[in-house]
Amino acid sequence: MSAPHLKTAKVKICGITRLKDAEIALALGVDALGLNFWPGTPRVIKTELAREIAALARGRALIIGVFVDASREEILRVHEEIGLDEVQLHGSEAPELLGSLGSLGLSAYKALGVAPDETKMALGDRVSTYPGKKLLLDTKLRGAMPGGTGLRFDWSLAIPIAAQRELILAGGLHPGNVREAIEFVGPAWVDTASGVEAKRDGATEPGIKDADLMRAFIEAARGISAPLE
Repeated sequence: MSAPHLKTAKVKICGITRLKDAEIALALGVDALGLNFWPGTPRVIKTELAREIAALARGRALIIGVFVDASREEILRVHEEIGLDEVQLHGSEAPELLGSLGSLGLSAYKALGVAPDETKMALGDRVSTYPGKKLLLDTKLRGAMPGGTGLRFDWSLAIPIAAQRELILAGGLHPGNVREAIEFVGPAWVDTASGVEAKRDGATEPGIKDADLMRAFIEAARGISAPLE
């Protein structure tokens, strides 16, 4: 049971690419699974497998479809084929796309990348242009993928946003720092991809999750275990 003074956050594990990893995450009580439909990432998932994972997760965790600059038609097609609970827009999508998807009954939220030189005012201005309660903040690096960099941004920029929105904090979170992030920022959610992935020869294997790291991350986010270093 969580200590009374500890802040907690819901957990989203993103970039799931294997049914066995989804099964383990669900058994551990994860709150959401992220399935990436952007072909530019090594964590991209095929439709048939995504359908299997979604069927396994339905009623147990949210199924989040991650898209990068996809058309409304493509997002709706995947939603119909998979049965997504929510859509995460992780590219340079316009605010109007969120409203358009919402008018069709599909819950969507924007993911914004935070650059190293970002100011609190500039980020606040960008956040204010996107409607909806939920919002994700991730690390943005020039020349890198939109997400899954494994690096953190300046968390102090996220504090005022966490007080106003249902914030999903991402970017370099792992079992060793997620407790610190929750206590410092106070997000509603924490999101990890590379932070719970297996390693081979010292390098992360994109899309291949490590069961022990997933357990440690979820427990640390809920304040029921010391973080795994």
